[in-house]
Amino acid sequence: MMEYSSMKPGDVRRLIREGKFTTFTSGVCNGYAQANLAILPKELAFDFLLFAQRNPKPCPVLDVTEAGNPEPRLAAPGADIRFDIPKYRVYRKGELTDEVTDLKQYWRQDLVAFLLGCSFSFEGPMLDAGLEVRHITEDHNVPMYITDIPCTPAGVFHGPMVVSMRPMTPENAIRAVQVTSRMPSVHGAPVHIGDPAAIGIRDISKPDFGDPSTIRSGEIPVFWACGVTPQAVAMSVKPEFMITHAPGHMFITDLLNADLSVL
Repeated sequence: MMEYSSMKPGDVRRLIREGKFTTFTSGVCNGYAQANLAILPKELAFDFLLFAQRNPKPCPVLDVTEAGNPEPRLAAPGADIRFDIPKYRVYRKGELTDEVTDLKQYWRQDLVAFLLGCSFSFEGPMLDAGLEVRHITEDHNVPMYITDIPCTPAGVFHGPMVVSMRPMTPENAIRAVQVTSRMPSVHGAPVHIGDPAAIGIRDISKPDFGDPSTIRSGEIPVFWACGVTPQAVAMSVKPEFMITHAPGHMFITDLLNADLSVL
């Protein structure tokens, strides 16, 4: 995975579009923001935008496309949201019905795409600060969990927050808070540190999405709000039609992490 860390976003998006890159994107294009995806019919777009505005920790908005236009003009001019993500999920009435590598057969002129900030974006700064990111070390997808933390409802949308987890020593957890709090556009500081049961996670070894990470002796789990939250919302709300990225398979934007940092 690490051979992709120094590549430019446009080059990796081209590989994705050509079917030559099909795996999770953690550690790819360090220095550039990655994004979660949620695509909905225009009739639901305002409710979802309001939901994102009310829940900026799990759903920080980086870009919104115009209806029917697959180009994310602010986040990656010239890109095509239908082809530039390694893997997509298609939901119908809240049920996952398809997992595909492009959206050619699913795209409609009434669809609006939302790009939401992703915690993969702050992993580069964490590595630069000397912090280990365990799922990169172990070369697997980040573990993600559905919590009992409720999101603030908006319109038809409601549901639980999803979190991603990275194990750390207590000392490194403090440093991670310092690093990630500077980047609110990609989830910012953790929402919980320590006991998983306190946020409704029964078994830390069995994530709802992604793969389990090793938690070593003396380490504690550190949880960040996660952009997979719209998938949990889809399962709760059961909209007629919704498309998301597959967990861990992100859209790589042209936005620099440095430009999203508040310090």
